Amino acid sequence: MMAINKTTEIKIDTAKPHTIKKFELIEKYVEAWTHKVLKGTKCNGLVFIDCMCNSGIYNNNILGTPIRVANYFAKIMEKYPTKKAWLLFNDLDSKKIELLKTHLPDNTNNLHIEARVGDGNELLKDVASKIDLKKNLHYLLIYDPYHAAVKWEALLPFFRNWGEVIINHMVSDTIRGASQAKSESAIEKYEQTYLSNIEELLTFGNDRSAYEKRIREIITALRGTSSKPYYIASFPFFNTTNALIYNLLHCSGNIEGFKLFKSTAWKTFGDKSSSKTANANMQLVLDVGDDISVDELKTVKDENCYFVKDIAEYLYAKFKEYSEIPLEDMWRVLDEHPIFPSDGYRNEIKKELKNIYGYVESKQTLVKRGAI
Repeated sequence: MMAINKTTEIKIDTAKPHTIKKFELIEKYVEAWTHKVLKGTKCNGLVFIDCMCNSGIYNNNILGTPIRVANYFAKIMEKYPTKKAWLLFNDLDSKKIELLKTHLPDNTNNLHIEARVGDGNELLKDVASKIDLKKNLHYLLIYDPYHAAVKWEALLPFFRNWGEVIINHMVSDTIRGASQAKSESAIEKYEQTYLSNIEELLTFGNDRSAYEKRIREIITALRGTSSKPYYIASFPFFNTTNALIYNLLHCSGNIEGFKLFKSTAWKTFGDKSSSKTANANMQLVLDVGDDISVDELKTVKDENCYFVKDIAEYLYAKFKEYSEIPLEDMWRVLDEHPIFPSDGYRNEIKKELKNIYGYVESKQTLVKRGAI
């Protein structure tokens, strides 16, 4: 359903629940990320880029990412007068950009906001040609590709330089459309996005994990031979009938940003890993055998929607051969997990390990009950 804006004569979309949830996640992450980075002594400023931004206005009184982010920056930059921020918004539709401009705050001495019309991939190439690492600017890029088509050459510089990239991987479009693609342009879209020929993609069928794995492989390859680790978090978004719509991937060479995005996502989803409607009270089941112990305790879980109990089960399986687990080691394992957070959930995780698996906390360690 759409409404017509009389001033600009453009169609205004209705933001669906999963889209609103995406706006909330990006908004909350930008708030946390901005404060974390700006307070650092090595940061001179921030560059935020939303290269496929839409008008920022939706007809059910919902604000989109560009307006939410711009309003936040207008406030936060007042607290950091010696640092600067550049916000770049772009869309193919000139009318949408004109409408967006009417809702953006004014520029200030240390905040510059620019709204452009054109191909977002060309914008990224232009920005990349001007990146100067000596200026100690931190980049955050939102990439929500037109027609679900990813152009990796535009993203390459942002993977290889300091910055963070959030990609909307429209996997539902691929699952639905790849097998039906007949025209040369449709086939090219999927081959370009997954850097694979259509014959190979057809072998993936409806296997979402296969497409996700391919995207991860591409990002890792584009990162190159850097000796520094690179982190990719992935969170699925579902509609109200629990149909998968897309995955939001967060890519960063900085583990602090990676950890922050995971914890922000879980909090946005209500202490779980996705917007899917699921049963938080996961039923415990037993593998029946001659001797039943905690090793046979399992939960019926949904890999599309994890809860804190799943984090505890993962950690138990990881460390069950040890009678004592240093908390530092446990948090380090979670820090590098692509979905599970440690920050913001440490007390809850320890509580689950104590209540379900019988651990006792002692001197920065968790000890199996009876081993003390």
